[in-house]
Amino acid sequence: MFVDRRDAGRRLAAVLEGRIGHDALVLGIPRGGVIVADEVARALGLELDCEVVRKMGAPGDPEYAIAAVDADGAVVGNATAWADEAYVHRAAEAARVEIARRLATYRKDRPLPLIVGRHVVLVDDGVATGLTVAAAVQSLKRRQASRVTVAAPVASPAAEELLQGMADEVVVVWVDPRFRAVGQYYERFDQTSDDEVIDTLESAWSRG
Repeated sequence: MFVDRRDAGRRLAAVLEGRIGHDALVLGIPRGGVIVADEVARALGLELDCEVVRKMGAPGDPEYAIAAVDADGAVVGNATAWADEAYVHRAAEAARVEIARRLATYRKDRPLPLIVGRHVVLVDDGVATGLTVAAAVQSLKRRQASRVTVAAPVASPAAEELLQGMADEVVVVWVDPRFRAVGQYYERFDQTSDDEVIDTLESAWSRG
């Protein structure tokens, strides 16, 4: 479906064009979502930044999200349905530590973007369970974004349904009922590094 994240971002931008105002803010979810979001921001002439959230993986399967944590420590998802309280506590604390590390690494001394009263386009490279994106939506609503549009190249039907109930709008290039994993929709889906995220954000910030 998509060559890589940049190809996915350009194709997502084509779907979003004409639906997003000129003063909207594009936020990518690190790591891979920032690369997709960069192409969206470039194509639409919008400001780019990042929204750091972290999934909590299932016991024995860390890639499968059972909940997600935002930068304020709020948890989305019923993790106790999958694991005991001790595991959930450890996983949530580890997520908060990683969020703090990423914020410090990506932003250094740069202040967080102003969210109050803004239309935010929240971008990820794909949405499997929807919990990570849901945590980000919850955080943006709490910080008084005027409108939140979730945008992704691909999503599972269950994730799209979850997010439709939380965001103001959900825009997905391809919702596939046979969805198994985000990576199956990309020819190249290498892990995005912290350095790539930093370079992408710094380049966007230098564009003004």
